[in-house]
Amino acid sequence: MASNDDAAAAAANGNGKQEQPSLNVLAQYVKDLSFESPGAPNSLRGRDKAPGIAINVNVNANPLSDKQFDVNLTLNAKASFDQEVLFNVELVYGGVFAISGFPQEHMLPILFIECPRLLFPFARQIIADATRNGGFPPLMLDPIDFAQMFQQRIAEDQAASKVQVS
Repeated sequence: MASNDDAAAAAANGNGKQEQPSLNVLAQYVKDLSFESPGAPNSLRGRDKAPGIAINVNVNANPLSDKQFDVNLTLNAKASFDQEVLFNVELVYGGVFAISGFPQEHMLPILFIECPRLLFPFARQIIADATRNGGFPPLMLDPIDFAQMFQQRIAEDQAASKVQVS
């Protein structure tokens, strides 16, 4: 026997059936991959200290249709020792996602938190392979807190809108 809440939800949906939320990965791909070692072979020699490594992460999402989205995870890693650049690797790793049945207010967190979370392990492996194939130890990126990145991005957008209003 259906409860009143179920009946109300079905009536609000208009078709008598409530759509189950779903998030599916339709495709994953390397959009751009670049590895540079400008000082090779000298940059490959052993050192007594670890190099400094700067890592930048960005996420972008674009609609392909009402229910399909292209999400791109961009990872940049630059290793340097003193003033010498040892390597610079850039990866844009994308995924096409089919997303349906979620309330509209959940779409941005899904696109900017859950989708990159699904892409990250594959992108991490590509970065590790590229650095290893470049003659360096594999760069194993630490897990990324995409929820914190998303919250920071929202806070920055809100701060920027307040500055424009003033």
